[in-house]
Amino acid sequence: MLFRLLVPLGLLCALLPLHHGAPGPDGTAPDPAHYRERVKAMFYHAYDSYLENAFPYDELRPLTCDGHDTWGSFSLTLIDALDTLLILGNVSEFQRVVEVLQHNVDFDIDVNASVFETNIRVVGGLLSAHLLSKKAGVEVEAGWPCSGPLLRMAEAAARKLLPAFQTPTGMPYGTVNLLHGVNPGETPVTCTAGIGTFIVEFATLSSLTGDPVFEDVARVALTRLWESRSDIGLVGNHIDVLTGKWVAQDAGIGAGVDSYFEYLVKGAILLQDKKLMAMFLEYNKAIRNYTRFDDWYLWVQMYKGTVSMPVFQSLEAYWPGLQSLIGDIDNAMRTFLNYYTQFGGLPEFYNIPQGYTVEKREGYPLRPELIESAMYLYRSDLLPSSTWQIKDLRDHKLDNRMESFFLAETVKYLYLLFDPDNFIHNNGSTFDAVITPYGECVLGAGGYIFNTEAHPIDPAALHCCRRLKEEQWEVEDLMREFYSLKRKRFQKKTMSSGPWEPPSGPGTFSSPESHEQAREKKPAKQKIPLLSCPSQPFTSKLALLGQVFLDSS
Repeated sequence: MLFRLLVPLGLLCALLPLHHGAPGPDGTAPDPAHYRERVKAMFYHAYDSYLENAFPYDELRPLTCDGHDTWGSFSLTLIDALDTLLILGNVSEFQRVVEVLQHNVDFDIDVNASVFETNIRVVGGLLSAHLLSKKAGVEVEAGWPCSGPLLRMAEAAARKLLPAFQTPTGMPYGTVNLLHGVNPGETPVTCTAGIGTFIVEFATLSSLTGDPVFEDVARVALTRLWESRSDIGLVGNHIDVLTGKWVAQDAGIGAGVDSYFEYLVKGAILLQDKKLMAMFLEYNKAIRNYTRFDDWYLWVQMYKGTVSMPVFQSLEAYWPGLQSLIGDIDNAMRTFLNYYTQFGGLPEFYNIPQGYTVEKREGYPLRPELIESAMYLYRSDLLPSSTWQIKDLRDHKLDNRMESFFLAETVKYLYLLFDPDNFIHNNGSTFDAVITPYGECVLGAGGYIFNTEAHPIDPAALHCCRRLKEEQWEVEDLMREFYSLKRKRFQKKTMSSGPWEPPSGPGTFSSPESHEQAREKKPAKQKIPLLSCPSQPFTSKLALLGQVFLDSS
């Protein structure tokens, strides 16, 4: 029965050797295929139980064998599990679920939804599935990946979140009604992660749709948090998005803050943005200076740096993986081994001075963070060749909930540990060339960026649908330079005949609409400058890129 899955971490295959050369319990070399099958069996046990007992609700309640809506009413487990199906190789079920989602999910509903959770689970899940559709054998429409039903669904969901960003600070509310926008009595207090965890999904959405509004609001929110840091370089846990004043001033790397730091790094990698990485590196210095004690990271007062909570949270286990992404491998290994050797499995809260779990927070809700860090370190070939086992936590009661992140994250990272040949791990040796309306595009070459719900985003896709706009800007810059030179020469020749007037006619730097108006006037005779194509819209001149001729007359 599914509730057996909720027995903490012993259920995760007794957690299995990580390294190809690691000895098995009987001294023999382990077979990765064996462990992959065990992870698959665990996934389908949970997934099938959701379909049988909980669909179309968001999540399964495994003890009562029914479903309930938790974060909206989106059949959330299906969205969260979609890309995991493909990673496990089940293309037929992926295709079936895509059809189900298109016909059953509606975002025009009177539901109060978490802005943060809807973004990472729904928008992120749909974007990832959209970009993986062709690999899954889905018949994609013309213009993909710049168009498609899953992309339109992701955009529709994200637009429902935009009213939350309409605040004096640009930092979003934590909750929004999908039909009516922000409720009049909505609390303005939002956690730091709930403000700074949008750039991966929203920048991807802007790049694919051509609408900059998503990336713009995400960047503003990141910038406002950066500007709100204390004099010693730390941010707190909760802030008032109307006034910009910190409400909870505890600074750390765990719950309420975690994915803000994660998205500075992943956003920097995804967008090749040096400013985002510089922000994180500055934070990292302050975190090491004020919150790190030995290999633990404590909670401190954001303005003074004094310890406020000497507590470890299981969510903090993402940190070694993040350290590995910035190349801080030594510290990543030290932190990871500290977490692993202390517990084998992670309780939600652990009191560091007392060396024991915090009362009522002893549970393990199948969180993926330690496994996530293990995968990053394993892909760096830096985990030791030894058997890694996770023991059951003692005195653990069963919980009547299976979070959708179990299928989205926990199983996915675990499976990828034992599937080194998975397409997710592609090193660029293979790729797909796709013809889009904007030219040829390379996809599937690897380097996937996982959002904080483990939905992989292909970074190459961000360049598939914006090349035309960038090239247009390049042409516009060239034309400005051209007319600037022409203007200087013209001024020298006509200095005595009065002030210079900008040239008129179809050769002038202008919009496509201006060219249409010029064609309608049909002047009798005119000398057409070299970079002008009056019979075509402006963007058609891109064929001239690479060889630009300036008027030498």
